[in-house]
This record gives sequence, structure tokens and C-alpha cells, in this order.
Amino acid sequence: MIHYVAPVFSSLFRLAAYLFLRVIPSRLGIPVLPTLYLLHLAAASLFPPPNDGPHPNWHEKNHKPPPKKQGPSPLSVLFFSLPSPSRLLTWATVSINTVLLLAAADLVVTPYLDPASDVVFTRVGAVHPDSVKILVRYPTDEPLVVLYRGSNSVSWIRGPQLHPSEQSDWAETVWLQDLWPSTLYEYTLAYSNSTLLPYPERPIQFRTFPDPRFHSSSHFRFLATSCITPNFPYKGPFHRRTITGFELLANYLRSPPQEPLLLNDTQPATQNITAPQPPAEFLLFLGDFIYADVPTYIGDNQEAYRRLYRRNYQSPSFRKVYEQLPIFHAYDDHEFINNYVGNSEDAAPFQSASDAYNIYAGNVNYDSPRLAQNFYDFRRGDVAFFVMDTRRYRSAPSTEPDTYRTMLGDVQLTALYNWLHKVNETCSFKFIVSSVPFTSLWTHDAQIDSWAAFPEEKAALLKAFHSVPNVVIISGDRHEFAAIEFASPDPALHTVREISTSPLSMFYIPFIHTLQPQSEAFFIRNVTDAENATATQVPLEKVISYIPHGNSKWSSFEIDTRDINKPMLRLETVIDGKPVYHLEITGAPTRPPNFTGLGSLVATNVLDLFDKIGLKPAKWF
Repeated sequence: MIHYVAPVFSSLFRLAAYLFLRVIPSRLGIPVLPTLYLLHLAAASLFPPPNDGPHPNWHEKNHKPPPKKQGPSPLSVLFFSLPSPSRLLTWATVSINTVLLLAAADLVVTPYLDPASDVVFTRVGAVHPDSVKILVRYPTDEPLVVLYRGSNSVSWIRGPQLHPSEQSDWAETVWLQDLWPSTLYEYTLAYSNSTLLPYPERPIQFRTFPDPRFHSSSHFRFLATSCITPNFPYKGPFHRRTITGFELLANYLRSPPQEPLLLNDTQPATQNITAPQPPAEFLLFLGDFIYADVPTYIGDNQEAYRRLYRRNYQSPSFRKVYEQLPIFHAYDDHEFINNYVGNSEDAAPFQSASDAYNIYAGNVNYDSPRLAQNFYDFRRGDVAFFVMDTRRYRSAPSTEPDTYRTMLGDVQLTALYNWLHKVNETCSFKFIVSSVPFTSLWTHDAQIDSWAAFPEEKAALLKAFHSVPNVVIISGDRHEFAAIEFASPDPALHTVREISTSPLSMFYIPFIHTLQPQSEAFFIRNVTDAENATATQVPLEKVISYIPHGNSKWSSFEIDTRDINKPMLRLETVIDGKPVYHLEITGAPTRPPNFTGLGSLVATNVLDLFDKIGLKPAKWF
């Protein structure tokens, strides 16, 4: 039996390597994999397989040699590392394990060895009716300029100048202003003498948002997701810059709508999609855009954090998306370190991590209503969004049972309540964006890292949400998809729903489900009809749909408020490139009567004429 020691260590090593490379790149893999590999080598050297040939003195006792034992097949030796007298097969087994160890090492060290210091890119961030923010990275000491024009115009308009510097990692965010609402534009980059730069090869297009002051109806679509890591699940050294989720998302953006695929009999029936979906207008990325601590912590170093962002932007997979779609970010813990609690801005790694986040995400987001904050709100026509900062101001864990803990802090909490009051009756749908789930139904570490750990603040917010029609919470973080419904004991109040979708390109753990179907807390709802009265237990939180599997997930939200009395939200969730779940929500009417903004009444060619004579939107309105 001692000869099976090496095969056991080899099998354990291969199982650990598979889990590390394809299932979850845990930090435990870094000490475990080399240890098991060395134990296999040592056992193979100390306990070689027996030679099953005849005894050397067989001819003195027998006229015929004893039959030779039938050993395992070469395939089983290679696959299960079974002991074999063949030296060639033994070396092949060791070689397979060596390749697996090198693959694991490649996944670990590539973020350190791939500086991506020469990456050049530009993308659109915050979009307003009359302006947009643009992020540009161009490693050069020469001043640059942004040139822009209406999509049907021939001549370029000279926009803001750029002065990239090494201090800002050669990246800069600028505003394009004095634009017309609901208008398609394009921009490119040039030297200060207006000579076009080699990048971008084609102008980048964007469309300004409609002016919300005129309460025009909406029909648009946006996407939401979170959590990416390049080359995971691991595909080999030639895919170090591949982000599979963005590859699938780029294909989705180019493809017509597909019929949904039902996963099992428990999935609800889906509506037949006959009308074409409008094009996606932006992507909400809800955190964990980088993993500073997976599979190993890079350390509290400004350049290390910047390098991770550059590496993602250098990915040709991501480039296919950010060159055609504005992206608005929120951060979560892995932009800092796992389960980050930002009590003190002076404590590591807040400064280094925030520096990189602001350069590559925060500065190009919408401006916060409070100075130097990362939470923000914005409008797209008659639809309102509030994006939370769930990390910077959350209270540290406490062992005291009666200690009040906050996730948002006083300043952000006040801003959120003010926003709810402002948009209550003036916007159709209100989306509240949280990087971590609002529901308390997820178990394990979600009980200490999500809103479940802040029950008093959550209850107060949920009470306010129930008083506002058409509130939808969007979240990520859990590497699973779920649709949650929050019921109110008061039938006059409104139901709140949560859509949680992640990851875009990261691990999920098969066979382990961490979402409870409903909350233990419930209320009694009396239902009276013509014949009798019944009392029903209604859980405060319940799962509408739960899909844990899949390495690549995102949700598409289609908003249609063209019928003032029947605003619609249509959800499509895509997993590993295939639509698998649809949900349709009919909202309560909240908007004032329709009125079309003046800017949308002006033809595009007339807008170009107004631009040439200096009549800008600010003067028109």
C-alpha cells in the first residue's frame, strides 16, 4: 500500500489545481499547491512502484516463468496517477503536475509582471442632457485636444485640452459641454494642432440623455453587473488579458434579442418577446472591478492598485465594451481588500486604493451632491438613480449586541432621503444601486458583509422605500443571481424589489447554494372575498427567482414609460451568454402629463447650424 502514497498526493494536487484554476482562486491555493506538488515528488522518489516481473531465481524452481501481473492501463496511470513500472509514464505524470503548477503560478504572478504601462484608451462616463465626461489615457508629455461633432456633421468642433501627466498615471477626465439633449455625437483625439492621433482608429460615439425638465416618456435599456478577473476561469498563458464576461457581453450588444432558455420546471413562464429592445445606453458596474487580494494581496502600494486597473483596460475583451458603452461605477470591497470597512481614511489601504479608483472610475462618474464623496445620483429622462457608497462609512463589526451600526453614514443617509423626496412623484422608476445585497436572505459571510449586518438602518430605509412607488434595488457581490420581493404589512404601501446579478467574469461555487427562499419574519394579511375571509402568512422577504450557477452574469433593464398609466420594467438576465430569465413589472403611474423638450423638436442639421453660429443649449433653454 505504501506505493499508493505518491498517487494519493498527486490526485489531491490535481484536484486542488482544478479548484484553484477553474472553480475559485482562493488564497489557500498558494501554500497548498506547492506543498502537495513537493509531497508527490518526494513520495514518488521514496516509494517507487514495484517491479511486477518474475523473481530472478524462477528458473531454479520452475520450468516456466510465473504469469506477469496485468498493470493499469496507460490512460488510467496518466489520469489517476496510479503506480506504474513504466518510467515513461511516471515522468509523464510528473510533467502533467508540473504544467498544472506552472499554470497556477501564471495566474498568481501575472498581475505583478504585466504592468500595462503603455495602454492607451478612452471611454465615456457620466452622461447628461448637455454634457458628458470623457476619460483618456495617453502616455505622452504633449498636450492633446478632444474633437467632437454631431454624428451627421462633417467638421470637428474643438473641445477641451488634455494635459496627461505621470502623476495621474497619464489619465485625465474632461468635460464635453454645450451639447444638445437626446443627440448622437462622436469624438476623437488629436494633438494640440488638431492632427488626429492614431488612437482611436474610429471616433467614439455617444448619445446625450433627454432633458428631464420636460417629463418626456422613456424607452431605453441599461445593463448591470459586477465582479471581474482576467483569465478566470483559467484558459492558459495566451489568455492573460482575456475577460470572458466582456467577450460575451460584447456579443450580446451586437446580437438581436434571443428567446429565453428555461433552466428547470421551477422557473416562471416568460413573456414572448415580439417588440425589439432598444439599444443599451449604459452599464452600471457595481464593484469588484479589480481584485486586489485574489488570489493574493498585492499590498498597500499606489502603483500596484493602478496596475490592476491598467491591466483591465488593456484587455481587448473590455475594449470591445467601453468603446461603445458609457460605464458608471460603484466600488466594493475588492477594490480595497476583502470585506473592507473604511472607518478611517488614514488607515491602509484607503489612500492607495482610492487614488487608483478615482483615476480610472470615480472621476468619470457623476459628481456627488456632497464634495469629495463617491455616492451620486443621476437622471435619465423620467427615471432616477441613486448609487450608494457601501464601504467608506460603514461601522466596524461589533460584539456588543445593542450597538447601532451604519452602512451609509449620516451625510450619505441624508442625501438618500432627500433624493427619495425629490423623485417620489416626479420620476417613474427609481433605482437604488447597492454594491452589496439589500436582502438578508443570503447566508454565510453575507450576514456580516451585506445589509443583513445593519438591521436598524435597513429597516428604516425599507420603510421609506415602501412609501415611494416603483422602487427597484440593484445589487451584486454574491456571484449568484436572485430576484427578491420585499412585502409591506400595509397594503396601501408599495412593494419593493431587488435584482442582484454577479459575477460578470469570476468564480461561482457549484453545489453550494447560500440563499434562503424566504425570511423567517412574516406578517398576517387578511383577504376577504364574497364568500369568506382568510388569513395568510406573508414573509417580509421572499425569493422570486434564484440562479446560482454561471461564471458570467448580467441583467438588462428595459424601461418603457410611453404609456403614462402603465410604466413597464422588463428584466432579462443573461448567464454565460444565454438569456435564461425574464420578469415584467408594471409600475404605478407617477409622472406629470407628457411634454416634449424643445431640444428634441429641432432637427439634427439645424442643431449643427446652431452650433456654427454659437447658439448653445444653455442659451436656447
